[in-house]
Amino acid sequence: MSKTLLDRFLSGAVERGRLGVVFADGEARVYGGSAEGFPDIVIRFTDDAVPRDIVLDPRLGAAEAFMDGRLVIEEGDVMGLVGLLRMNGRWERGGDRLRPSLPKRLVNKAAVAVDKFNTAVSARRNAAHHYDIGNPLYALMLDPDHFQYSCAYWNTDHFGPEMTLAEAQEAKLAHIAAKLAIRPGQKVLDIGCGWGGMAIYLARHYDVEVTGITLSSEQASLARKRIAEAGVAGQVTIELVDYRDFAASGNTFDRIVSVGMFEHVGQAQFDTFFECCARLLDPMGVMLIHTIGRMGSPGVTDAFTRKYIFPGGYIPALSETVASSEKFRLIAADVEALRVHYAKTIRQWYANCMANRDAIIALHDERFFRMWTFYLAGAATVFEHGGMCNYQVQYVRDRRALPLTRDWIAQEEKRLLADAKA
Repeated sequence: MSKTLLDRFLSGAVERGRLGVVFADGEARVYGGSAEGFPDIVIRFTDDAVPRDIVLDPRLGAAEAFMDGRLVIEEGDVMGLVGLLRMNGRWERGGDRLRPSLPKRLVNKAAVAVDKFNTAVSARRNAAHHYDIGNPLYALMLDPDHFQYSCAYWNTDHFGPEMTLAEAQEAKLAHIAAKLAIRPGQKVLDIGCGWGGMAIYLARHYDVEVTGITLSSEQASLARKRIAEAGVAGQVTIELVDYRDFAASGNTFDRIVSVGMFEHVGQAQFDTFFECCARLLDPMGVMLIHTIGRMGSPGVTDAFTRKYIFPGGYIPALSETVASSEKFRLIAADVEALRVHYAKTIRQWYANCMANRDAIIALHDERFFRMWTFYLAGAATVFEHGGMCNYQVQYVRDRRALPLTRDWIAQEEKRLLADAKA
């Protein structure tokens, strides 16, 4: 029965490009047909339970079968496999054929409901699950210059079509810094500071004091080391603290930046997050939130991501982000959607992981490597064909805190990038 259901599912899911499937009993079937720009992939199942697992939950079932070596890719790679399915069900055309079965969706919704209670204790545990798996892994994947684990900005107009990952991350830092309208002597707060890349950048380019906060002990340790090596230890402080506890300190900042952290806040904590930001931001201050976002309406986190990648995380829709922030009189002064920048970024990370396959397996094991590359493949292709993008939302508390036009952003960004090339 499961084999028949999977056959029916794949017959509808793959129209362009070819997917060859060899079942555990030796039977082989081909779905779709060769098409320009679409890959040809061949996979093999090692046991009869794989079709059932995929039918029940295509993402989680295929991921776990791949991780356990029960789904073997004979031709192509996991990026091609996931990409083939995504390309045949593009979000713009109303497609999402990778949804789990109704029972699985109900179970996942119940689990997501529990995750919504993202207390400070669970937030710290969830951060450790992803970010404390070891700095050596991230060193093999990320750009060595800035150590940025967030969407880069592919400004090919400035760097040219062959720009590197490090240049794209430099462009992202400049793009965000320009939107902050920083002035000398200001105090800047970096919520979810990662390994200190943004803090270092701002300290190098502006006469400011930067405080970075994180829940990851691994990140904090390396961030402090990188800050010392960059020669900006006198300007940057890293604290291992939850944003909710930090907001209770009574400190205020002229500028607040948060890159790639809002996705970890949890849907039920959106109001709390923005209430804390409003308390921390000076009345004439400026804040920039850079986050993964849903291009459509609010949804739920899929079971694979919840279980293996970002427990407690939730990708916000723009509508619910602004709905929460407006409750605390935070004015959305500028909103930008980065539509495919993250796909290009993650493909670079994927290439780095593939090039460092043996080293990553030595750090962890082969199952981890398969899990990690499945995660990257899913992430890259959902930004290419699914319903995800990145949003940069600039907030002010006073409508007169910034110039009336946007020209100053481009001018400052150009200045920062000129310094980078000098």
